[in-house]
Amino acid sequence: MGPVAVDLLRATDAAAPAGDGPGGRTPTLDDAALLAHIRLVIADSPFHGEGHRKIWARLRGLKGIRTSMRRVLRIMRDAALLAPARQPDPVVEQPHDGTIITEAPNVMWGTDATAAVTRVDGTATIFAAIDHCTAECVGIHAARHGDRFEALEPLRQGVRDHFGGLAPAVAAGLAIRHDHGSVYLSGDFQAELTFLGMTSSPSFVRQPEGNGCIERFFRTLKEQLLWVHHFSTIEELRQALLAFKERYNHEWLIARLGYRSPAHVRHAFALTPAA
Repeated sequence: MGPVAVDLLRATDAAAPAGDGPGGRTPTLDDAALLAHIRLVIADSPFHGEGHRKIWARLRGLKGIRTSMRRVLRIMRDAALLAPARQPDPVVEQPHDGTIITEAPNVMWGTDATAAVTRVDGTATIFAAIDHCTAECVGIHAARHGDRFEALEPLRQGVRDHFGGLAPAVAAGLAIRHDHGSVYLSGDFQAELTFLGMTSSPSFVRQPEGNGCIERFFRTLKEQLLWVHHFSTIEELRQALLAFKERYNHEWLIARLGYRSPAHVRHAFALTPAA
C-alpha cells in the first residue's frame, strides 16, 4: 500500500462518524471512507472483475470491515467500479433433474478440455479436473497434442495430491464426470480409470449442465488468465496454469461455498471428524 493510499485512509477514517455498524445502525465508516477501502481491496486483489459480493466478502474477511452488501453495491455503482455484466438470457426450464454437487470432497471429479493460442508453438490443448464439492482445481495441464494420454495428466496430478500416489485402486470410489469426447471414451483412458479404481461417469448427451463444474472453472480460467495474458510457448502456458491453479484454489471466493476459497473448504472438511 503506497503512502498516498495510507494518507487517504487515515483522513477518511478520521472523518468517519462513530457508530455500531450495519443493520440499520449508524455506520462506523462514512461512504467516502468505505469507498477508499473498496478501492484498496480492488487494487490488492489477485483477480480482476470481481463483483460487489466478493468485494464485500473481502472487506469482512481481510479488513474486518462489517457493512451491508447493499451498501457496497450502492457505493461501487456510484463510483463506477462495478464490473461490466452481460444481459442474462431468459431463464428456461432445464431438461435434467438433481444436482452434480457432492456433499464431500473426492466423491466426483469433473474433467474436460479447452484451448489457448501461443505465439511460437501455436494452439495448445488445456486439460483440467475439478472437485464437484469444493470446486477445487485438482489438476491442470497444457499440451501440443490433446490426446487421451495428455487428458489423463490432470487426474494423475489430483491422485498424487489427494490419494498419496499412483497405485492400483488407490482412488476407489471416486467418480470421473466427463463428456463423450473420443479421448475420454478411448480404451486407454478408461483402462487408466479402472486401474486407479475410479468409476467413469459420462454426462448426458447435449446436456452440458451435467459437466457444469468444470465448465464454470473454464470460464473463470479464461476471464482471469487466458483472455488477459499472452504466452510465447506451451511450456510458458503450462507453468502459468499451474501457478493459476494455486492462486485459484487458495484465493478465489465462491458464493455457493459461503464466499470461501476451495482450499478453505477442503481444510474445513479435513478438520470435521467422520460420523
